[in-house]
Amino acid sequence: MTKRVIVLNFDISSQAYQAFSEIKKLHLSQEIKGEQMAVITHSSEGDHQFKVEDFLDFTGANKTSKGGLIGMLVGVLGGPLGMMLGWFGGSLFGASKDAQELREAHTIFEFVGNKIGEGDTGLILIADEEDNRPLNNIAMYELGGEISRFDLDEVEAEIKKAHEVEAETKENAQKIWEEKHPND
Repeated sequence: MTKRVIVLNFDISSQAYQAFSEIKKLHLSQEIKGEQMAVITHSSEGDHQFKVEDFLDFTGANKTSKGGLIGMLVGVLGGPLGMMLGWFGGSLFGASKDAQELREAHTIFEFVGNKIGEGDTGLILIADEEDNRPLNNIAMYELGGEISRFDLDEVEAEIKKAHEVEAETKENAQKIWEEKHPND
């Protein structure tokens, strides 16, 4: 089994909560081996903030939504780097969410930002699956949503790169500020 980051998105926000409930059942019946799961909302206020609405740590480690991988992913997406690089869809891409634009997304951040547009609610799951049919059945066939899977190691590497870029950007911005304001 390969651990994956699984992104589920739906036309109706309440379906993300229904999926959250149904996925808990899949974990209990051992059809998937969940690690973390969160319902996230992309603000409709134009500020492109992502908020964890509900969170579950299946491992019992009592990680919070902010301390786990999902929290880091959401934090980078809605943070300064996400804002600068425009890793969100919503009004920038219009309501159509063109499939070609989504295929051309180069990072997990771009993909999630496009799939869970302004005002939308989705679900992010970290899990092992021996068989993808139980989760596909719930997400796509029962709830009419979309499901996308990413290799966990690749997502962790993207998060690490994003944190490095944020640190470098902050350092460079501070340096430029000090050069422009030498007497402050």
